[in-house]
Amino acid sequence: MVQVRVAGVALDATQQHVILLKPIDELPGSGRILPIWIGQQEATSILIAIEGAEVPRPLAHDLMRSMIETLGAAVTRVEVARIDDGTFYADVTLATPVGERVVDARPSDAVALASRVGAPIWVADAVMEEAGMPDNVTEAGDGEEPDGEGDLSERLEEFQKFIEDVDPEDFR
Repeated sequence: MVQVRVAGVALDATQQHVILLKPIDELPGSGRILPIWIGQQEATSILIAIEGAEVPRPLAHDLMRSMIETLGAAVTRVEVARIDDGTFYADVTLATPVGERVVDARPSDAVALASRVGAPIWVADAVMEEAGMPDNVTEAGDGEEPDGEGDLSERLEEFQKFIEDVDPEDFR
């Protein structure tokens, strides 16, 4: 297992969101990076968590955090445990009053939750070997997403405006 950090959330050439996980002991632009394609909502949730932005109403991952804490449990780690036929699988490890429990999760949900509670994120060595790629996309401290799509704070402000103006009827 290798401990990683969220190096960024980017858009690929087809406008699909990708989370980039990078070993914590490697410098930006060197070593390896693990791209995992995720949904737009999960990408936004992860960006909000890593930026520490406030939202007017809790998102799904805020609800998860609140439920876990209310039940007297804590997230101790998340792991991108395996990849099977191109699909990534993750585990969320919880310390509960009745002992340690491991819960199956999508990597996007696991990373979003870990980002909210400060839990370490790990990737299995076999996953990094199979799906990792040379890091030639991240740069230190430029304030932009790795694909150059713009400033993260601007995108968060745009999302916050959307949340404030959205009507539940819009989704029917």
